[in-house]
Amino acid sequence: MAPVDYALRRLIKLPLLLLAVSLLVFSLSRVGGSPIGIYINHEMTPAEVAEVAERYGLDEPLHRQYLAWLGGVLQGDLGWSGVSVAPVADVLPQKLMASLELSLFAFAIVIVLGVGIGTYAGARQNRLADHISRVISIVGSSLPIFWFAFVLLIVFYLILPIAPIGRSDPDIYNSISHPTGLYTVDALLNLNLLAFRDAISHLLLPAVVLGFEGMATIARVMRSSMVDEFHEDYVDMARAKGVPEAAVVKRHVRRNALVPTVTVIGVAFGLMLQGSVIVELIFQWPGVGRWMADAVLRGDQATMMAFILVAAVIFLLVNLIVDIAYAYLDRRVELGT
Repeated sequence: MAPVDYALRRLIKLPLLLLAVSLLVFSLSRVGGSPIGIYINHEMTPAEVAEVAERYGLDEPLHRQYLAWLGGVLQGDLGWSGVSVAPVADVLPQKLMASLELSLFAFAIVIVLGVGIGTYAGARQNRLADHISRVISIVGSSLPIFWFAFVLLIVFYLILPIAPIGRSDPDIYNSISHPTGLYTVDALLNLNLLAFRDAISHLLLPAVVLGFEGMATIARVMRSSMVDEFHEDYVDMARAKGVPEAAVVKRHVRRNALVPTVTVIGVAFGLMLQGSVIVELIFQWPGVGRWMADAVLRGDQATMMAFILVAAVIFLLVNLIVDIAYAYLDRRVELGT
């Protein structure tokens, strides 16, 4: 099946999958209790509480509450965010773009360094570069993300105050327009080098922390795949034909080694999405992860449901991209239905 046809079929199924996810999560969220606490305060009388419950349909049976919520979602109404004291639909784009910028920056670190280190180490098996890559992989896989974040904060924020926390300097942020919500892109569109440097300086530490574990995992998998590919017959044949070693690595070994690595790259992106909650809390990054953590503590079910739907869409799209990339790298793989 052609990649375009396959992608269209998967995208057609996307709404059904999201419907199933929303039904399951909505039911589980209501098991923990009613979200009415977001709309009331301790000074209200029982009669006033009952009036609020009736106004928002929280006294209805569970299936009617779900249908009412689903109808609102289809019209762009995701509910009220008690954490932000604003409609979820108004706050979500701002939080999402902040997290997207951080995740993309971290993902670039994961891809470039992970594949690069794995390729370099795999082509130099049992040499110094290979041993160093193994140490990096072990450290990255075993190091607690919060501990690593605190170490970097102590070194680069307290001892060497060269990396600020938060998303930006308020004065610089307010000096430019923000058409995309991606601070780095907005700074470039405004041709403001100072704002761009400010955005990068705030991004660097949280992006390194967020992407370090994924980078180490990909480097380890890429290195192992490279070593396995070097033992294949086609490599000996290419060398016997006089193909330069650099061409053997770039055109043959690395391409085939990327096949199993692509799957791990997709998993790494999912892990970054989960790890963003911790990173955003520690570095005071105003993204959906920190927003979600505040919502859980406050019992803000509307915000939690919005986060879960966004996370589900991202996971499904990443899986689709991974499947297509897998088939592109390995021509023997046929995309199914």
